[in-house]
Amino acid sequence: MDRLHIIGGSPLSGRIPVSGAKNSALKLMVACLLTDQPVEFTNMPNLADTRFLAQLLETLGVEVYWPKGSSTCHLNAAELKSTIAPYEQVRKMRASFNVLGPLVARSGHATVSLPGGCAIGARPVDLHLQALEAMGADLRVEQGYVKAAAIHGLKGAHINFSTVSVGATEHAMLAATLAKGETILENAAREPEIEDLAHCLNTMGAQITGAGTPIIRIKGAESLKGTTYPVMPDRIEAGTFAMAAAAAGGDVTLEGAPVAALGAMIAKLREAGVTVDADEAAATLRIRRNGTPLKAVSLSTQPHPGFPTDLQAQFMALMTLANGTSIIRETIFENRFMHAPELARLGADITVRGQEAVVKGVAQLTGAPVMATDLRASVSLVIAGLAAQGETIVNRIYHLDRGFERLEEKLGNCGARIERRSGEEE
Repeated sequence: MDRLHIIGGSPLSGRIPVSGAKNSALKLMVACLLTDQPVEFTNMPNLADTRFLAQLLETLGVEVYWPKGSSTCHLNAAELKSTIAPYEQVRKMRASFNVLGPLVARSGHATVSLPGGCAIGARPVDLHLQALEAMGADLRVEQGYVKAAAIHGLKGAHINFSTVSVGATEHAMLAATLAKGETILENAAREPEIEDLAHCLNTMGAQITGAGTPIIRIKGAESLKGTTYPVMPDRIEAGTFAMAAAAAGGDVTLEGAPVAALGAMIAKLREAGVTVDADEAAATLRIRRNGTPLKAVSLSTQPHPGFPTDLQAQFMALMTLANGTSIIRETIFENRFMHAPELARLGADITVRGQEAVVKGVAQLTGAPVMATDLRASVSLVIAGLAAQGETIVNRIYHLDRGFERLEEKLGNCGARIERRSGEEE
């Protein structure tokens, strides 16, 4: 079981390249199922999650050529040998469930396990299934599997989502590219990753308009073709490193940052007293804090363009050191404050009341052994450890490896004293 050892108290200084976006890459990889022609993705992040999905695609018959360490991934679904996505593979990661729509759209049937993934609440797939039913799929749930059939193909539909869901919006969009007629998605999610998926599908011959707005229109195509497409940079990784620099202090420039996608986070960092120089044209984000005290800032997580739920834990870690009291409201997922008791082990003063966390800033954090509980929570402990005095040991970092590429290397290059070790948990 790997763990991270961090000696805190060193300011960060240097440049960090931003990797491709995990949340985009996973849905782009699934798009290969919609065509019998080769698809190539550049800027593909090497993560546990993207590698898991590559294995699932191979199970379905996709030829995968993705050398270790390479950021170019070749996928060829010329011939699908299976339309069954087994529990053993889908349980590792929720995004695997999104193979269902493309398989039904292309093959007319599929059997896909209900998903697992992070322990941050129920996150049901009802909206995904309702969208596919609206497009004419017959669905049954049996023994933990969704069995779907649309023998005569999917049909365009008008789908009005009862709540904003990134996963359901992406899933419906993927399936609708091969449906007969036009599909209209209302109350669609507006995340940058949805725009990235739409751009990619359009290069494959899809006709999608309105991505990034609440109404998306998809005109179904007879077939899609292959493409070469770059995965967008990861706004969550960029935001995470920005907060690490703000917490530890110093001067860090993020290269290849999706500046336009980070407006809400940039505003909150500036409100907290951090100097942020954002250059959209150069795709750089420079974060500076040299001795300036942090100010307490409250926020609520919101669907894009609001403050992202995937940066909530990292911002909470930053606020543990701010002057005053912050109130952080989580409106997207229940059970997403599991990092709070672990931060308290480092000396943070956090009270959780339902969907709110009250964070009273302390003068100093002190290193201690802590446990990662989910992907974003685990990196909040790294941020706190970088700012704490003494040694912090972060256990169960396989969560981190799901979403951050070469984390300790990138931080180490900026002067962080951080090391991965194998062995028993502490």
